[in-house]
Amino acid sequence: MNVSAWAIRNPLPSILLFLILVTAGLYSFSRLPVTYFPTIDEPAVNVIIDQPGEAPSELETEVTRLVEDAVASLAGVEEIKSTVTQGRSVTAVEFELGVISPDRAMGDVRDAVAKIRSDLPDGIDEPVIERAEEEAQAVVTYAVTNQDMTVAELSWFVDDVVARQLQGLKGVGRIDRVGGADREIHVELDPSRLQALSLTANAVNESLIASQLDRSGGRSNLNGRERALTAAAAAQTIAELGGSRILLSDDASVKLEDVGNVQDTIAEARAFATLDQEDVVGFAVYRSKGSSELAVAEEVAAALEKLHLEQPSIRFKLVDDNMSYTAGNYNSAMHTLYEGAALSIVVVFLFLRDWRATVVAAIALPLSIIPTFFVIDLLGFSLNTLSLLAITLVTGILVDDAIVEIENVVRHRDMGKSAYRAALDASDEIGLAVIAISATIMAVFTPVGFMSGVVGLYFREFGLTVAIAVFFSLLVARLITPIMAAYIMTNAPSHIRKGRLVSAYEGLLKASLRWRWMTVGSAFAAFALALYALTSLPTAFLPEEDTGRLTLSVELPPGAALHETRAATDGIAALLRRDSAVEGVFVRAGSSTAGQEDIRYAVVLIDLLHKSERDRSSFSIQADLEKALSSISDVRLRFLNTRGGRDISFAALSADGDLAQRAADNILQELTADENFVNPTADNAATRPELRVKIDADKASTIGVSPAELARTIRVSTVGDVDSRLPNFIDAGRQIPIRVLLQTHARDDLPTLEMLSVPTTRGTSVPLSSVADVSFDERVAAIERFDRQRRIEISADMADGMTSGQGLDRLAQLDSVKSLPAGVRIQATGDSDTEGEVFSSFAVAMGSGVMLVLVVLILLFGSVLAPWTILASLPLSIGGVAAGLMLSGNAVSLPVVIGILMLMGIVTKNAIMLLDFAIEREAHGLSRVDAIVEACSERVRPIIMTTFAMIGGMAPSALGVGDGGEFRAPMAIAVIGGLLVSTVLSLIVIPSLHLIVSDSGDRSARIFKPFLQSAKI
Repeated sequence: MNVSAWAIRNPLPSILLFLILVTAGLYSFSRLPVTYFPTIDEPAVNVIIDQPGEAPSELETEVTRLVEDAVASLAGVEEIKSTVTQGRSVTAVEFELGVISPDRAMGDVRDAVAKIRSDLPDGIDEPVIERAEEEAQAVVTYAVTNQDMTVAELSWFVDDVVARQLQGLKGVGRIDRVGGADREIHVELDPSRLQALSLTANAVNESLIASQLDRSGGRSNLNGRERALTAAAAAQTIAELGGSRILLSDDASVKLEDVGNVQDTIAEARAFATLDQEDVVGFAVYRSKGSSELAVAEEVAAALEKLHLEQPSIRFKLVDDNMSYTAGNYNSAMHTLYEGAALSIVVVFLFLRDWRATVVAAIALPLSIIPTFFVIDLLGFSLNTLSLLAITLVTGILVDDAIVEIENVVRHRDMGKSAYRAALDASDEIGLAVIAISATIMAVFTPVGFMSGVVGLYFREFGLTVAIAVFFSLLVARLITPIMAAYIMTNAPSHIRKGRLVSAYEGLLKASLRWRWMTVGSAFAAFALALYALTSLPTAFLPEEDTGRLTLSVELPPGAALHETRAATDGIAALLRRDSAVEGVFVRAGSSTAGQEDIRYAVVLIDLLHKSERDRSSFSIQADLEKALSSISDVRLRFLNTRGGRDISFAALSADGDLAQRAADNILQELTADENFVNPTADNAATRPELRVKIDADKASTIGVSPAELARTIRVSTVGDVDSRLPNFIDAGRQIPIRVLLQTHARDDLPTLEMLSVPTTRGTSVPLSSVADVSFDERVAAIERFDRQRRIEISADMADGMTSGQGLDRLAQLDSVKSLPAGVRIQATGDSDTEGEVFSSFAVAMGSGVMLVLVVLILLFGSVLAPWTILASLPLSIGGVAAGLMLSGNAVSLPVVIGILMLMGIVTKNAIMLLDFAIEREAHGLSRVDAIVEACSERVRPIIMTTFAMIGGMAPSALGVGDGGEFRAPMAIAVIGGLLVSTVLSLIVIPSLHLIVSDSGDRSARIFKPFLQSAKI
């Protein structure tokens, strides 16, 4: 049945259908979340186990390996990563996508850890098992100031007031405070008094734990009313706390204030935050899964403005903003969409010179795009980098079907038919070609939506968005475009005559058909040359984007104090602020970019002026800043890309940590000597200084000293008990931790530590030196593990003109890599690992797409030979891709791969339009040569029209303007180059190839016909 003819005769159902779809699409567009990346739900679980004070090497043996062995046997585990630092073990367990659900992953890991809980050390905190969230980057970060509040008061205001109000907002996830200080009650013990009273720090701490409580003691019906009985022992004031008594023996006790100083103070600083070298208390806002970054940022800004009006002394300043680039990318994508649509429509008008026909073709754009929003909303997608990319790049394609339809209608009308009759005849004639064009594009992009792995989760929205939009464009072309052509267009012919270019093309075509074998042979030779040129181009994972922000990782030597970190970051901030393009410098110290908590790490966020307001790119600014920072010594500085990594990164892995370390050192030495690698660094198993307490087991056993009790006493004396066991002081309903520890000068004095009182099993105490020797030593500061092996990660940036792909190739040629010792292997990490995964996944998707295209074409044409001729147009576009990349200086990166994938879907349209018409004319009695010549003559105009319309739609993206333009430009350049070359070659090569393939098919049919007839008999 001719659907278009039915729609023309019965226009109301089609109009109502699209009226509903457009209304639903506009509503969905208004509620779609705007994010930078797609929201993914990956089955990944983190196991966090804290054992305060424990060295990484002991934690690795006693905790990490047990956890890794427990989860390694779970079904669907893909990889296990562990990071072991002082007092903390973090094991990340990633499961196979599509095999294990996130909820089951959580349950399986929780059960596995529960089974080994009794095998873990007694001194650990309860294991924390949490789902790994991909939304790990804060949407906005604010600094809070108030001249009337202390740092502790301002920190509590953020924790209590700000966090409570913001967490009630729609879409807001967690709120993390940055910098500031926590209020604590410190009981600083006098070591000489403890020794004189044979009292230990742990005993004082245990006494406070037992006494500082208010507990329900039961129930009574006194005086006929039910009353709760409460046992209240907690001190109500600091003075009362100081007067509480510590039991020495059955008949002796001492006041707390007689053995130490009780003061209301703040916790020891282990982190800080500064803005332009000024201390600030800040907070970072994270969004919940599935919410919009823009909406969350706006909600937070409105709530903070309201809070400022209520308390004018409180001021909030936005210091780090990941939302602005997301908003800029969204706005740039929408502008690109509008500009591309306008250029496509202009192209249609220039060719048809009929404003009515142009309107009919133009209406296909909104009618295709707007319903797409409705479907992607149903699928749970968001407006992100990839879905917006799909919509902007598909702009020219969406009008393609309508152009083919309306051009054919105009051609029939110019034959003298009425617009109504022309619409009926043209839609019937062109129907198969239109369906084939759209079906091939959908067949190419649908596999992208089902790629495996994390890459598949990200590109699912890209592939399916393109397929959905093209499907709606097909509906428009078969329903709405014929209706509008029949009822809106005039009956007057356009009188557009055949131009000189078309006549010249016909002459060239006939010559190429006479020399068909030479024509096809030359095309294959050109393809081989283009393929060589493309493979010789440099490769990279992603083009660098100017986001207006730079991230600098700061690492001081192990053992560095917090004041040294502050001095280093202050000096760095002062140097950075000298550059006129730097708008602000925000420092967050106390943890690394990878989340390792240590006072020697810091992250510097450099806010630049928007790229429209400066005359240098962020890459040029980064190079200048690197030169300025080269004067800073004894500090490891690394600029990171927008994804938190460097140009290349890989790891040396081995079960033997020392072997992996030696291999990594050899590789790093070669990288340093190679000028193509800039500032190569390794996350070595760096050592940190420590005081090692070596317990004499025989003496300890004789005297009755428990090694566990000795370790606990040392911990309480120097840093206090673990947070979960600290007693609390209640102040106006707020719980203030009470931390018992030695006086500051005593904690930093070796003779005092050696004389520390250690309890015995007999109820007495002895000096620490009597059962242990205290010496200076060095221990590993942090341990990285991957799949239960030690891992040493190495990273580097590439010199100007070198891409990450070239860097990895050069790395593989290093002698130290070629001659790795037995038991050591190299594995790519970060972008370097993702690059290989992405390219291999796209290769599979491309292969699947080609197979689907072939199947679709065979079914539509009912022939095996014609589809192969159509597929021959795919390699013809490679030359244009290579030429475009060479001229623009772009590497073969992920956007280029996406562009090549898009070309696979759209370059076949030329061959489809030619062969469909030629086969039809041949069926009407024309010879094969005359049929293909007539097909080319009649179809050259719509082919050129659709090509230029698609180029017009992608031209704004190729210019790379606006936020996110660096990502879109290489893709658009590749597509435009491929379109131009494939169009020119298709008009010449495909006709010759069609004759060769068809003649070969006829000869084969004559040869096998007798056999087929005998088989039939």
